[in-house]
Amino acid sequence: MSNQKVICNVTAIFTIKQLEEVIQILNPETPAILSVFAGRIADSGLDPINIMQKAVEISKAKPKSNILWASTREVLNIFQAEKIGCHIITVPHDIIKKLKGVGKNLEESSLETVKMFYEDAKSAGYKIDLDEK
Repeated sequence: MSNQKVICNVTAIFTIKQLEEVIQILNPETPAILSVFAGRIADSGLDPINIMQKAVEISKAKPKSNILWASTREVLNIFQAEKIGCHIITVPHDIIKKLKGVGKNLEESSLETVKMFYEDAKSAGYKIDLDEK
């Protein structure tokens, strides 16, 4: 398809070997998107950064190909993808909503969390008896 000038999104790539096999057959004149499922790689217990970084390097052999960071799991992945030069990242809505917390003061976050735990305990009927007996 690539040789027929069809732009392809090759999806569900998990390994460097798979990526290398795809890169070999792509027509260098036809754009392509190579979707590496970084989030699912992370779900297997492996840090996907090395694979993603190598994928970006390998894709340079076919300059019209773009690496897509798929299966984003956390806000940090957006910054990781940018740092390694990943071309595209798909980000689910629930992760986009979390972007408002970027740069938030951690001391403030800690206090808000403790207050939330306290309110949850109160609403469950728990109380702290400070009277010593």
